[in-house]
Amino acid sequence: MEGWLAGVFAVFGFTDMYLNDCQTSCLAYSEDQARWHVQLGGTEFNNRWIGEEILIGYDFGRKYGPFQPIASASVTDTGDAWVGAGLKWTSEHLLDAPIYFETYAMPGLYAAGDGPDIGGFIQFRGSIGFGYEFHNGVRAVVAYDHRSNAHIWETNPGLETLHLRLSVPIR
Repeated sequence: MEGWLAGVFAVFGFTDMYLNDCQTSCLAYSEDQARWHVQLGGTEFNNRWIGEEILIGYDFGRKYGPFQPIASASVTDTGDAWVGAGLKWTSEHLLDAPIYFETYAMPGLYAAGDGPDIGGFIQFRGSIGFGYEFHNGVRAVVAYDHRSNAHIWETNPGLETLHLRLSVPIR
């Protein structure tokens, strides 16, 4: 994953954990809102928009400290597919408003279709986004993510996605 996205995830997530969770147990289990989400976005490769992607994901109904487990699967209009799982951090303690900030890190498996060669089958995905939570718990997020293999393969150009995500709580 692009280094600065990993840094954002680490700085915000671990700072939040230290300030808000470590008084009892830094990675203590707690219940959280489970959600299904779908996101649609445009993919960019080598500074050129090359197509679209749809992603379906799930936010598990629990947290460990400030980190929520997540899983996602995506496919592009050129037949590239990615599936992964990781952790998401959301700015619950930063703002007292329906507006929030989130970041996630997910390792995953990638299958190239007719799209660009971005390296091997292991790809890491990192994201940064800003969202709004409506009164009914539905969330809308505008986000940017980067997918790459962290130089574990010789080829590592990366693939970016600018997307809009809609998350629906599971009641």
